Amino acid sequence: MKTVRFGMIGCGLMGREFATAAARWAHPPEMDVRPELVAGCDTNAELLKWYGDNFPAIEQITGNYKQLLANDGVEAVYIAVPHHLHREMYCAAIGEGKHLLGEKPFGIDKPANEAISACVAEHPEVFVRCASEFPFYPGVQRIGRMIEREAFGRIIEVNAGFLHSSDLNANKTINWKRMVDINGEYGCMGDLGMHVCHVPFRAGWIPRNVRAILSDIIHQRPNASGEVVPCETWENATLLCEVVDPACGQPFPMTLRTQRVKPGETNTWYIEVYGTKASARFSTKNPRRLDLLDYDGGEQVWGRIDTGHETAIKSITGGIFEFGFSDAILQMWGAFLHEMEHGSPVSKFAGCVKSEEVAVSHRLFTAALESQKNGTVVVV
Repeated sequence: MKTVRFGMIGCGLMGREFATAAARWAHPPEMDVRPELVAGCDTNAELLKWYGDNFPAIEQITGNYKQLLANDGVEAVYIAVPHHLHREMYCAAIGEGKHLLGEKPFGIDKPANEAISACVAEHPEVFVRCASEFPFYPGVQRIGRMIEREAFGRIIEVNAGFLHSSDLNANKTINWKRMVDINGEYGCMGDLGMHVCHVPFRAGWIPRNVRAILSDIIHQRPNASGEVVPCETWENATLLCEVVDPACGQPFPMTLRTQRVKPGETNTWYIEVYGTKASARFSTKNPRRLDLLDYDGGEQVWGRIDTGHETAIKSITGGIFEFGFSDAILQMWGAFLHEMEHGSPVSKFAGCVKSEEVAVSHRLFTAALESQKNGTVVVV
């Protein structure tokens, strides 16, 4: 089995998810390539101690990302840092010839993303993808296969979203996602939006225009010192888009929601596709459940399928068992390494987000900001 030696820049929550996924690599038994974590970088020494204690293959621990990128023993990097650092670090990694899986939104704004995209174009030998794990749930993989075989007929409507209640508590200490100089003006769109756009964009459902309603609900919060400070970024976003289905050339509406203040929702990702021949609904609120409706001119009846452990990358887990978030992380990393090694994804909807797809999201979110400002429909 081929080994790819990884460095990690940004060793917080998602860094730990990657590290533990790498430690489970015997779980996908047919993979012919595996990651090995050999270097870690973070300015928080306490985070780095956990990696040193748990991953003996790590040879380099540093607070300077340039030192990690200069390490010839590192072949690829995972970068999970706040948005204002993306342009600098992603371009540096690509320029050093390191394969890259980076966190969304691949730049704090459209100019930063364009700089990253230009760097990707200048280095075609470097494999670059954006992280997004939710499409690897079995129910979504089934929806992807339905899209591929045009089982929905003419698309009538698509709805997708990612909903939190993480900012509902007005007394919660402010974090960088509510600070415009670190998170960017996109707010919740930059933080959550690529997850919502992943499946539609891979299907070729690219917005032509958008009418956005963005909400700033809680205007101020205490900081770590207890001082009340302003919240500067959008907490909720609803985007109504006009899309043309490439399969038939006909337009349809697509609604995309990213919300950090959604009562009753802890962490819910969903997608709904309605067509003239079939419809499907999936939500991580019940990750086993896939709702399907096949229409042949008679009575319309929704059916429910309880999906098991039906994964794009084969797993040792029995098919009757449930699929969860840590499984989605493992599948995403398997998909990244498979495509990097073999030149194509396992299937169309079992691939990580391409830099071209991320660029579409930046055009959409930039247009959404203009739409909110002027109260108009804006061409994407």
